[in-house]
Amino acid sequence: MSKRKDLISILTIVIIGMFIPFFISINLTFGLNFTNIDNLFKIGTTFFWFLIIFGIELTTVYLYYYITNKTAKKKLDELKLK
Repeated sequence: MSKRKDLISILTIVIIGMFIPFFISINLTFGLNFTNIDNLFKIGTTFFWFLIIFGIELTTVYLYYYITNKTAKKKLDELKLK
């Protein structure tokens, strides 16, 4: 399998794995009836916003590590030249 297919498969499993506990906790906390379509829409919308915010957080962390890694490599290269 290609790298992209593997990545998509893994991300799909992770998202489903995140949704199941989220779904159960929302039902337990707020007592939403999951047989009602309106309540399912509320849960889906809440999970969507959760994924958006989580994605922003992960992007921020990735950028932080990317920038600090680049800075550290520059410093190491300067030390190697000396």
